[in-house]
Amino acid sequence: MSGGGEEGGLKRVLTPLHLWAIAVGLVISGDYFGWNYGVGKGGPMGMVIATLVVTAMYVTFIFSYTELSTAIPQSGGPFAYARAALGPVGGFIAGFGTLVEFVFAPPAIALAIGSYVNFRMPELPKVGVAIGAFFVFGLLNVLGVKLAATFELFVTALAAMELGIFFFLTAPHVDSARIVTTPLLPNGWFGVFTALPFAIWFYLALEGVAMSAEEVVDPKRDIPKGYIAGVATLVVLALGTLLCSTGILSPAELVLDDSPLPRVLKKVLSADHPMTHLMVYLGLFGLIASFHGIMMGYSRQVYALARAGYLPKRLATLHPRFKTPAWAVVVPGLVGAAAALTKKADELITLAGLGAVVLYVTSMVSLFVLRRKQPQLERPFRAVAYPIFPAIALVLAAVFLVAYAVSSPLVFAFFLGMFAIGALYFALVTRPGLQS
Repeated sequence: MSGGGEEGGLKRVLTPLHLWAIAVGLVISGDYFGWNYGVGKGGPMGMVIATLVVTAMYVTFIFSYTELSTAIPQSGGPFAYARAALGPVGGFIAGFGTLVEFVFAPPAIALAIGSYVNFRMPELPKVGVAIGAFFVFGLLNVLGVKLAATFELFVTALAAMELGIFFFLTAPHVDSARIVTTPLLPNGWFGVFTALPFAIWFYLALEGVAMSAEEVVDPKRDIPKGYIAGVATLVVLALGTLLCSTGILSPAELVLDDSPLPRVLKKVLSADHPMTHLMVYLGLFGLIASFHGIMMGYSRQVYALARAGYLPKRLATLHPRFKTPAWAVVVPGLVGAAAALTKKADELITLAGLGAVVLYVTSMVSLFVLRRKQPQLERPFRAVAYPIFPAIALVLAAVFLVAYAVSSPLVFAFFLGMFAIGALYFALVTRPGLQS
């Protein structure tokens, strides 16, 4: 694996349809698992409120973030924007947050893939399936971006269709009394607050579309189209999944494992119903879409950080034949596979979410700074309702950061420990060699 890490080395082959598939595919696993742990924190209505708040944050964020992704269409995404606005230190903070999100979300999803497979084939170990997923989809990402993006489009379309069938089968059985409970908020507003980190799972990694910017045919026109179509699709899927699940199963049943949707179908149809079997298999497409899409995202982020000197240059080399950042696929994949061995999907979800909210805060700060610092910068898409939308996104993201610290103090401490190690590396190794 050799070749240049030079600017423009990646092939421009992605269209708005590919971007929609990447946007929805990155996130859609959040409809299949992860969010269900929030129901245990806040109860059904508490989780509904938390999801509406999170939806407001992501809508305002994406309609602001798209300005950055079209004005600075680089594979570094948040790191590139923060570096342009806040300098090398800002680039480090945003890059660190993005790395944590995109490296630790895949092992959580891989464990869910193992859980879904184990649900039908108990003889296959969950962790073994998870490790196998890293190998198979890592190889697919090395073979070429167009092949990877076409596969992403295929599995995302199947996953979205599967959720539509799930809504059709379950909606007639929804009991509103299971959602509008007495008391309405069993754990009070604190329960809503602690459910926020899990509601984020409905949208986590949506910003990763921007990391494929250097492979988009016309990024200034196509990225807004992909983002807007993607976020609209995800809002419908998130609310539909939540209502069609909490209206059928109790919180205690929903938090039993990482396969809540098969449990809902088992209650509505039966464990042996042909549609239950079919939906379990189709449900794997949703998990695979996110797993594969996030692998695409982290490889481009690692590639961009290494190209800029924040990580070892070796990680910015392209495969001589496929022109893909092969080392940037393989090395984070090994870290993710090791993390999957912990079997702690809920803690990995929390860790990934912490990285996400750090980059959300940094990105919105960068937007405000760049408006003042570089008013002449070409902005093909300008933030909607500026400065109101980016301000809402910034404030809510900061609230989510506090929610993570309060609800998962040990994971938050681990996150701070990683940040301290990263900051030390940046101060002693990276920064001396950087050109601002």
